[in-house]
Amino acid sequence: MTASTPTTHTSSARWGRRVSRITLYTVCIVLAVVFLFPIFWSTLTSFKPPKEASAVPPTYMPSALTLDNYIKLNKYGAGITQYVINSASVALITVFGTIVLSTLAGFGFSRFQFPGKNVLFIMTLAALMIPFQSILTPLFLMLSAVKMQNTLLGLALVYITFQLPFGVFMMRNSFDAVPREIEEAALLDGCSTIKMLTSVMLVLVRPGIVTVAIYAFLNAWNEFLAALIIMTQESKFTLPILLTSVRSGYYGAIDWGALQAGITVTIFPCVILFLILQRYYMQGMMGGAVKG
Repeated sequence: MTASTPTTHTSSARWGRRVSRITLYTVCIVLAVVFLFPIFWSTLTSFKPPKEASAVPPTYMPSALTLDNYIKLNKYGAGITQYVINSASVALITVFGTIVLSTLAGFGFSRFQFPGKNVLFIMTLAALMIPFQSILTPLFLMLSAVKMQNTLLGLALVYITFQLPFGVFMMRNSFDAVPREIEEAALLDGCSTIKMLTSVMLVLVRPGIVTVAIYAFLNAWNEFLAALIIMTQESKFTLPILLTSVRSGYYGAIDWGALQAGITVTIFPCVILFLILQRYYMQGMMGGAVKG
């Protein structure tokens, strides 16, 4: 019998760590390829000549790169620029309204004591269990009664309503994660509650705010059903409705090149926004959501 030496144990441990690292990297690379391939394929197809974009079986590499699909896409309805402006306007209004209301409500739930606070908070979260499709008809009637049906502001208010439960939950947990000693020190220095909130607390809960903003933007940018029901004027349509029009095509024919161009236009703002803010997003999810 031969006894194992410390060198043998060290080599085995080092080899085991190396194998684990290689396995982890391999899995991550495979998952990245799986998730990124649809984006790559849509982008590549959008630059193919129209005949190649609709070819069956598909061509894998284009014979030439062209903007013809984007030019054709711009001829649908009021033009791609108008639909991008509509979607961006609705998304920005939704983000702003959701951040303001969620921050104020989350701060109130976290720092103030009042009768029925927990019951009211639970009722706010209970709204997450209600399918938004079931309340679209009442919302449509309410917007029509106040002359806000078929307006970008009215659509943004609907999206804000849908986003508030999650936003309030996230912001309350973000404020709960901030030590009360910081708040007390600011008040002792002469800050009012509003000034303390805007000058001190908002900096500390920035990851939570960014998380709420990303969720609000992505949902408002990509939402289809509410926009389809509330908007009836073509010049007020958002990008998801445009994609449906392109998908239907003229006389039932599908222009796959123009459709992939529209998908590419829709995808890239979301990807760029997430890449820019992912650091804050991860901090917000790991910091604010684990407490409560």
